[in-house]
Amino acid sequence: MASTGMQIFGFVLALLGIMGAMVATLLPNWKVSADVGSNIITAISQMQGLWMDCTWYSTGMFSCTLKYSVLSLPAYLQTARTTMVLCCVLAAMGLCLASLGLKCTRWGGGRRSKRHAAIASGGCFVAAGFLCLVPASWFTNEVITNFLDSNVPESNKFEPGGAVYVAFVSAGFLFVGGSIFCMSCSGKRHGPHDLVLLPPPDKLLLQQQQQLLQQQQQELQHQYCSLSPLDNKTGYSLQDYV
Repeated sequence: MASTGMQIFGFVLALLGIMGAMVATLLPNWKVSADVGSNIITAISQMQGLWMDCTWYSTGMFSCTLKYSVLSLPAYLQTARTTMVLCCVLAAMGLCLASLGLKCTRWGGGRRSKRHAAIASGGCFVAAGFLCLVPASWFTNEVITNFLDSNVPESNKFEPGGAVYVAFVSAGFLFVGGSIFCMSCSGKRHGPHDLVLLPPPDKLLLQQQQQLLQQQQQELQHQYCSLSPLDNKTGYSLQDYV
């Protein structure tokens, strides 16, 4: 029962992880402009994401431009795009396998099949967490390196945005959820390998009654066959009176 509860807890963590990874992939604030220097500019905030760059103005207006050219992007940004998409796809596959490997569900086959599905889903979650952690770490390193570079003007300095923190938290959720699924089915199991599904109580009671009636019929037939021919006579013969 405890293992089933841990599986449900891991499934919830993995679900939160994939939702966070998808949100982080779409958010445009992977890095935001740093409030350094005393330059007065029209734009009060600049944000750059994986797919678009947005600018907020002091008048309350904002504008976003999509990044159409892939080859013109730096290597770390191209890698972040690819790994985050793969993370979402792999985590979605893990959720499908986890729904089959949950012990509290009736679909997914026997115990051995559920065990294999749970371990496979755990591996998908761990791999997805790694794919989510790599771009977040690389992106953060690039932003911090450029921020500390004295050759970069203050107006072009950025700091990590909220999407990076969401990616880090999502990677942690995926790691923990995948580890729980892998550990919940890693121990040795005693007894039959396949899960025996019991019928409903009404059907089970009817089967027991049928089996009891068959046993009684067999006992009566056995007793009837064991009687002697003299005991089987039901009428009188003329020789009995002569």
